[in-house]
Amino acid sequence: MSPSPARSGYFYAAACVLIWSGFVLLSRVAGKTALNGFDLTALRFGTAAILLFPAWLFWKRVPLFNRRMLALVATGGIGYSVVVYSSFRFAPAAHGAVLLSGILPFFVAVLAWRLLDTPLSPNLRKALLLIALGVGGLAAHSLHDLGSSWPGDLLMLTASFLWGLYTVLVKKWGYSPWETTLGVALLAALIYLPVYALLLPKGIALVPLSAIVTQAFYQGVLVVIVAMLLYMQALARLGPTQLGAAMATVPAVAGISATLVLGEPFSAWLVAGVVLTSLGAWMGSK
Repeated sequence: MSPSPARSGYFYAAACVLIWSGFVLLSRVAGKTALNGFDLTALRFGTAAILLFPAWLFWKRVPLFNRRMLALVATGGIGYSVVVYSSFRFAPAAHGAVLLSGILPFFVAVLAWRLLDTPLSPNLRKALLLIALGVGGLAAHSLHDLGSSWPGDLLMLTASFLWGLYTVLVKKWGYSPWETTLGVALLAALIYLPVYALLLPKGIALVPLSAIVTQAFYQGVLVVIVAMLLYMQALARLGPTQLGAAMATVPAVAGISATLVLGEPFSAWLVAGVVLTSLGAWMGSK
């Protein structure tokens, strides 16, 4: 018996959570090197475009130059990437865990309500309340140095809003997972890479080749192609509000990983945040 659409949707969402959690950690690692947000965006879309162009050329000629695809590139493509990568130069990974994915369910819920006329069910309201409490716990754990990190925190909030808008627009316009992945990656590369090469500051020559290859593979292959397909498959099965609630587990996974991998501090607030956001995500799935 084949799994239900909802069950398979949560499978896709769980796999995406793992990749996004790694994205938070690796972006913070890059933020401590000479690589800047412009470099990482170039690696992200340059690598993805090289791999996806044959699929576009010989399999699925997704229309690129239209207003809807340009809007997706401006929100979830170039706009999100430049803003989010730049944020990690100022704020630690734990902040990204809270302010990127922890706040995302609220942006998605409000935007879906406004743009898709999606009602906020009583169950979803309770789920969002639990997520809010969990994000509060994670914030108490990690947002203790706002005096120095506030530029990065504002950029993270902006990036979360852009991704929420991108999620709702994809659902509104009915793009398939492959159409979204191919269209956004290729059009973003066509627009961004010439501007990057000619005009933008670069630090890529100052880091070892191994770091460039690592970031190119993770950001360009796992994040843009694999995670994007997983995210869009989950979106098609769950809808934006349920998916947004499921993605609230990213702060929990990334927060624990930041403690274990990057040596960032551990506290009871982290545990409380993990439990509450996970409960909220579970309730949002019911």
